Amino acid sequence: METLRVPNYIKSVYIALLIIIIVFVMIIAKQLLVPLLISGYIAMLLTSACNTLERRKIPRSVSAAICLFIFITLIGAILFFIYLQVNGFMKDLGDGLTDKINSFIVEGNNWLAKHFGVDLGMSRGFEMKKAVEIVQPEDPSPTKLIFSTIGMLSDVILLPVFIFFLLIYRDHLAVFVTKVFSKQDNTFLLDKLTSIRKIVHAYIMGAGKVMAILAVVNTAVLFALGIKHAIFFGVLAGMLNIIPYLGPSLGVILPFTFALMTKDSLFYPIAILVAFTFIQLLEGAFLTPKITGSNVNLNALITFIGLLIGGAIWGITGMILIIPTIAILKKLFELSPDTQPYAYLFGEEDSNWFKKRERRTKRAQQEKAKDAKNDTKVKKIIKKGE
Repeated sequence: METLRVPNYIKSVYIALLIIIIVFVMIIAKQLLVPLLISGYIAMLLTSACNTLERRKIPRSVSAAICLFIFITLIGAILFFIYLQVNGFMKDLGDGLTDKINSFIVEGNNWLAKHFGVDLGMSRGFEMKKAVEIVQPEDPSPTKLIFSTIGMLSDVILLPVFIFFLLIYRDHLAVFVTKVFSKQDNTFLLDKLTSIRKIVHAYIMGAGKVMAILAVVNTAVLFALGIKHAIFFGVLAGMLNIIPYLGPSLGVILPFTFALMTKDSLFYPIAILVAFTFIQLLEGAFLTPKITGSNVNLNALITFIGLLIGGAIWGITGMILIIPTIAILKKLFELSPDTQPYAYLFGEEDSNWFKKRERRTKRAQQEKAKDAKNDTKVKKIIKKGE
C-alpha cells in the first residue's frame, strides 16, 4: 500500500494555520493560560525539592504541600520587602519631590517649545488626573471594579492550586507525553522530559542569581553616588533584567531621571548611566554565560521576535514567559525528525555547517572517484580474462 505524500507547500499552509490558531487561543484564553504556564514553570522549579523529600519516604502530596508553603513564604517575604521600599519612595515623592518633578517638566516643555516649536502640553507640569484619563478614559463602575477584583483574587488562588496539582500529577503528565510520541523509545522521551525540566530549572535559578547579583551591585553603585532610595532603584533594575534586551534599559531610566531632578550636578545622572551600562556589559559578557550557560541556547533573532510576540499577546508577562517557552518548544521539536529543522531555526547558528558540508561533499566525491577506479580495474580484469 502506497503512502500519500503531502507537498511541502501544503505542509507550510498547515503550519501557518496552526500558528494562527495557537495565537488566537492564547489571546482568548489568556486568563487561564498565563497562571497555568507560570504554575508549570514554578512546578518544574520545585520538582527537585519534591523528589528529595519523596526519597525520604514523605508522601507526594505532603512533600508538594511543604515545597509550596516554603515557596509562598519566600515570595511573600520578597514582596513585603519590595512594598517597604516602594512605600518609602512614595512618601518621599509626596514630600516636595512632586513639585520638583513638575518644575523640571515645565522647564523641559518650555525649552522644547522655544527651540523646536514642540509643545508637549505640559506647561503646568505633569497632571496625574490627565494621565489616569489617558490610561483609563472612563471611571470604572462599581460592578467592573468588583469583577476586576474577583479576577485578580482568582488568579492569586489559581496559582498555588495549579502548582500543587502539577507537582502531584507530574508522572501522569510524563506518561501522557510518552503515549503521544508512542513511536519513540520511552527511555529517550523520559530523558528528554527530564532535560526540559532541568533547562527550565537552570534558567529560572540562573536568572534569579543574576538578578540578585545585579541588584546588589546596582545598589552599591547608587549608594556610592549618594542617591536616595538606592535599594529601591537597585533592586528594581535587577528585577527588570529578567526581560531580555529591554529590561536593562528600563532599569536605568528611573534612577537616571531621579538623579537628574534631585541633584544639582549632571555628574550624577551621567555617572549612573555609565555605571549601569558598564555593569550590563559585564553581565552580558561574563555573568550570564557563567551562571546560566547555554541552557536556553536560542539565537538573538528568535529571542527578539519572541519578545515582540509575547509582549503583543500577553504584555510584560508574555515577555518574561516567552523565552523558557521557546526553549521548551525547541526541545519538543527535537523529538521528531519532521520538526527538527524548526529546532535548528530556534537554536544558535552553526558556523561550521557549510564547511562540514563541503568536507562531506569532497569525501563523497573522493569515494565516488575511488569506486569508479575500482570499477575500471574490474572491467580491465574481466576483459583480460576473456
